[in-house]
Amino acid sequence: MHRANYNRNVATIEIAKRAATRPTWAEVSLRTLRENYRTIRDYVGPGVTVCAVVKAYAYGHGAVECAKALQDEGATWLGVTSLDEAIPLREEGIDTRILLMTGFWRGEEEEVVRLGLTPTLWEIAHVELMEKAAIRVGVQQHHVHLKIDTGMGRLGATVEELAQVLQALRSASHLKLEGVATHLASSEVLDAPSVAEQLKNFEAARRLLREFGFNPTHVHAANTSAVISHHESWNTMVRPGLALYGYHLPFERAGRVVSGRGLKMPLKPVLTWKTRIFSLREMKAGQALGYGGTYVTKAPSRIAVLPVGYADGLNRGLSAGGRVIVRESYAPIVGRISMDLTLVDVTGISDIEVGDEVVLLGSSDGLNVDAREHAELANTIPYEILCAISKRVPRRYSS
Repeated sequence: MHRANYNRNVATIEIAKRAATRPTWAEVSLRTLRENYRTIRDYVGPGVTVCAVVKAYAYGHGAVECAKALQDEGATWLGVTSLDEAIPLREEGIDTRILLMTGFWRGEEEEVVRLGLTPTLWEIAHVELMEKAAIRVGVQQHHVHLKIDTGMGRLGATVEELAQVLQALRSASHLKLEGVATHLASSEVLDAPSVAEQLKNFEAARRLLREFGFNPTHVHAANTSAVISHHESWNTMVRPGLALYGYHLPFERAGRVVSGRGLKMPLKPVLTWKTRIFSLREMKAGQALGYGGTYVTKAPSRIAVLPVGYADGLNRGLSAGGRVIVRESYAPIVGRISMDLTLVDVTGISDIEVGDEVVLLGSSDGLNVDAREHAELANTIPYEILCAISKRVPRRYSS
């Protein structure tokens, strides 16, 4: 390539990076995130440590930016899934305690020690690997947490395995058992027998820990739903995730969704997802729209094309019944959501123009479309709706 042309191409690429060439973005309010953290912290009180969970790209909100805001707000613990999620936080100067909630892969243990991360263990092999890593790195004592499988059947030492794991920990002179944890399978179900059974099993495991001479400082079982609905599960630490970002699962009793003053926490959604009208189309009655022609206009219609689709994380389940907010009005999604484009019916909305701002998730002019609504329509949960917003959707942060 000729040098001048190469330079022009590089310059064009740099301009494109800086410009809003594809107007679909998410606005993340770090101020609201901090408010939600304070709400949770005050709710559980000073005797309970809040481990603020920022795994899965902070549930789609941006892990580094959210972690910095939470640290600035006073969070002393952050929760991530694994080493690959912790490394960017350390690289950006975040020096809070970081809990690796699903442990580590063999071969990562030395980096876990070097970065001062707190791994969750549940097998003898984990104990042996961490002990050797602490010795090699030259750390006299590295803190670890132990996970107990109290009935979820996913990760953790079972009752039958626990004694052997504790024996290994007692023999590991370079490890300190600082925490013990479990995870509740049905914390959003208020009358689920499994919750009481799991907490009973957890207490039995803690008794065994004491018999082996362990008395961990941090005892934790509660995720977002348990923080709100099962105070008996708080212990000395809680692990809210979804609540930080303004949501929780619907609570159930006897198979029905319930609500009540005791099940409410004044949380606010942190993320607003927006796009702009890309094109306006005038359609006659009887026109099939989108893949498969699943929607057919019943009358002459004005259709807006939005530059957003399932590759951005807009769930295809919203193709039937989903809506957006534009010009102080709701506009229904029509036809199937495709990879990069979505159609909405803006017939009857006055003064609509190409370039108008459209709210996909969020509030505007007293109207609201939130992750709960998306989840109900898509037959999923708010977690998935938020986590699915892809990284090709730029995040814009406000403090």
